Amino acid sequence: MGHYSTRELQQRTLQILLTVDRVCRDHGLTYYISDGTMLGAVRHGGFIPWDDDMDICMPRPDFERLLAHAPEWLPAPFEQVCVERDPYCACNFMKIIDGSTTLIERWSFNQLGGVYMDVFPIDGVSSVKWRRKLRFRLYRTVDRWIYMRNRDPYKRGRGYTSWIPRLLQATTTNAGLHRLLRRIQTAHPYESSALVADFDSGERSVTRKEVFGTPTPVNFEGHELLGVEHPHEYLSHLYGDYMQLPPENKRRIHNFDYVDLEHSYHDYHDTRQFK
Repeated sequence: MGHYSTRELQQRTLQILLTVDRVCRDHGLTYYISDGTMLGAVRHGGFIPWDDDMDICMPRPDFERLLAHAPEWLPAPFEQVCVERDPYCACNFMKIIDGSTTLIERWSFNQLGGVYMDVFPIDGVSSVKWRRKLRFRLYRTVDRWIYMRNRDPYKRGRGYTSWIPRLLQATTTNAGLHRLLRRIQTAHPYESSALVADFDSGERSVTRKEVFGTPTPVNFEGHELLGVEHPHEYLSHLYGDYMQLPPENKRRIHNFDYVDLEHSYHDYHDTRQFK
């Protein structure tokens, strides 16, 4: 794993979020800090001490506006990463990155960029349980195909474990799989749905739209950011007893393989092979 200071990485990521917060406020976009970032705000007043990323989510209409205009709205060195801009992009949502840095999550995964913040769309979901379950199962299947397609096929050798990645590389395109994923996510319009979800977080994220509600100011590392209107219901749904610290062996951290906070990924000479 890479050697880097979690605290330094957190501070660089925070600058991305503060920039996106300004962009959203300037252009009337709705966003919420979400998942572990929302948990950190409530439980720690900022970052979860061992966490090394940040998440926000946006109603699908606002997400689409940011998707369309981020290149013109974001100041340097911040950049948008998404499959709509790069057909070879592996992530199934949007990342806002600091283009003056370099980050490789895993040596075996076809992704090169900078320190990032994740931006997830909030989509409508069916009120019929079996339909929701089917939709999430389809989503996870296609999401897994995208991962396998962008992984080093020989990560575990040249035996049978390489067959599925190689088959996917030969028979599918990144853009095509992402189009399928998008159809799965947007089958139920956000505007007319009583229940909503961040598909990347799975079925556990399904909740009433009112739980997100009006973006509500929350303190995060001394800055006023915007969180969900009903944080207790939101966090209880995701994490259960969210104020209880997990045991050390259950604390989720990325442990990125390579982080350079001083040099741009544009100047990184990437010698990895994925075919």
